[in-house]
Amino acid sequence: MTSSRRAALSSAADTAPAAPAPAPAPKRDRTHYLYIAVIAAVVLGVAIGFAAPDFAKELKPLGTGFVNLIKMMISPIIFCTIVLGVGSVRKAAKVGKVGGLALGYFLAMSFVALAIGLVIGNIVHPGSGMHLTEAARGAGQAQAQAASEGPVDFVLGIIPTTLVSAFTEGQVLQTLLVALLVGFGLQAMGRKGEPVLRGVEHIQRLVFRVLAMIMWAAPIGAFGAMAAVVGETGVDALKALGAIMLGFYVTCVLFVVVVLGALTRLVAGVNIFQLLKYLGREFLLILSTSSSESALPRLIAKMEHLGVSRPVVGITVPTGYSFNLDGTMIYLTMASLFVADALDQPLSIGQQITLLLFMMIASKGAAGVTGAGLATLAGALQTHKPALVDGVGLIVGIDRFMSEARALTNFAGNAVATLLIGTWTGEVDKDRVRRVLAGELPFDEKTLLDDSDDGAGIPEQRELAKA
Repeated sequence: MTSSRRAALSSAADTAPAAPAPAPAPKRDRTHYLYIAVIAAVVLGVAIGFAAPDFAKELKPLGTGFVNLIKMMISPIIFCTIVLGVGSVRKAAKVGKVGGLALGYFLAMSFVALAIGLVIGNIVHPGSGMHLTEAARGAGQAQAQAASEGPVDFVLGIIPTTLVSAFTEGQVLQTLLVALLVGFGLQAMGRKGEPVLRGVEHIQRLVFRVLAMIMWAAPIGAFGAMAAVVGETGVDALKALGAIMLGFYVTCVLFVVVVLGALTRLVAGVNIFQLLKYLGREFLLILSTSSSESALPRLIAKMEHLGVSRPVVGITVPTGYSFNLDGTMIYLTMASLFVADALDQPLSIGQQITLLLFMMIASKGAAGVTGAGLATLAGALQTHKPALVDGVGLIVGIDRFMSEARALTNFAGNAVATLLIGTWTGEVDKDRVRRVLAGELPFDEKTLLDDSDDGAGIPEQRELAKA
C-alpha cells in the first residue's frame, strides 16, 4: 500500500463520525416499594386497632399530619395548573365551554347517583331492626349543630378575603377563582404575559417535586389513620351496622362499574377497569386516609399524563371536587332511608325527593373533608324532618368506613368526568390514552410531570390549546 493510500485511509478514519455512546440505563423506579409499604402499614394499623384500641386512638395525629401535608400542596398545584391551562389558550370562550359542560355533567350525574341510591335503599331497607340508644341520640344532635353552611354562605365563601388568602386558607374553590382571574389576565396580556407563564411552569415543577417527597411519608400516615379508626370503631359496631355498610359499598361499586363504565366505553372508548388500574395508587392513598382530597394533586398530574389537555384538567378536576360528589349523593340517599327505617318513620317518595334535592345543594363543597357528609345529613334532616336527626347517631360509629367508599367513588367519578369532557371538547390525545393505559408510557413518580417539553404539557396538547 502506497504512502498516499495510507494517508487517505488515515484521514478518512479521523473524519468518520464516532459511534454513538450507549444510552444511559433508565433509573429504576423504586416508588413501588412505597406503596407496598403503605399496604403493610394499613394491615399493621388494623391489627393494632383491634389488639390495643386505646393505644391506637393516640396514633391519630400521624394520619392527620400526613393528610395536612398533602392539603398544604393542593392550593399551589391547582393555581399553577389552571393559570398555565387558561393562560395558554387564545380564546376565553373555550374555557367557558369547558366549565359550562363540566357543571352540566356534574348536575346530571348527581341526579343519577341520587336515583340509584333511592332505588337500592327502597329495595334493601337497611335500617329495619335497629334500636336507638340515648348515646346515639346525643351524637345525632351534635352533628346537626356542625352542619354545613347554607347555599348563600357557600357562594359568598368562594370569594377570598384577599388575593393570597385562598392559598393560606386552603379553600379549593377560592383558589380556583383566583387562578381563573390570573389566567384570564395573562391571556389578555398576550406575549407580555409569557415570562410570567414560564415562571409559573417552574413553580409547578418545584411544587410537584415537593409533593413527591411528601409521599414517602404515606406509610406512616396510613398506619396512624387506620389504627385510630379501627380503635375508635371496634368490632361490635362493624357487626351491628354491617348491612348498611355492605349495601352502600355494593351500590358504589355498581355505580362505578355500570354507570361510569358504560359512559367511558361509549364516549371515550376506554375500558373502565384499565382506567381504575392506572389510578390504583391513588385509590390506595384514599383508602388509607378516607379523603379523596389527598389524591387530588396526583389526579391532576395523571390525567395530564394520560393525554387530556391542561385547560380541561385544570378546570374539571378542582371544580369536580366540590360539585361532582357521586359517592356523597349515594351516601346521603341511603343514610336518610336507613335513619327513617331505623326510627320506624319511613319517608314517602315525595319527602325523599324533596329532602335529597336539598342535600344535593347543601353538600357542595364538602368533598375531601372527613365527616362532612355526616354533618350534611344531620343538617338536612334538622331542616326537613327534625324527628329523624337523633337517628344520625346510629351511623356515627361507622361513618369513617362509609367515608372511604364516598371518597373512592367521588374520585372515580372525577377521573371519568375529566376524560369524558376532554373527549367531548376534542381535547384528548386518544392515541396517547391507549398507550398510557397499555403501559407503554409509564407515569413518572419522581417528578409527577412529563419532562419532554419544558412543562407545557405534551406537544399535542399545546397545539390543541392554541387551536
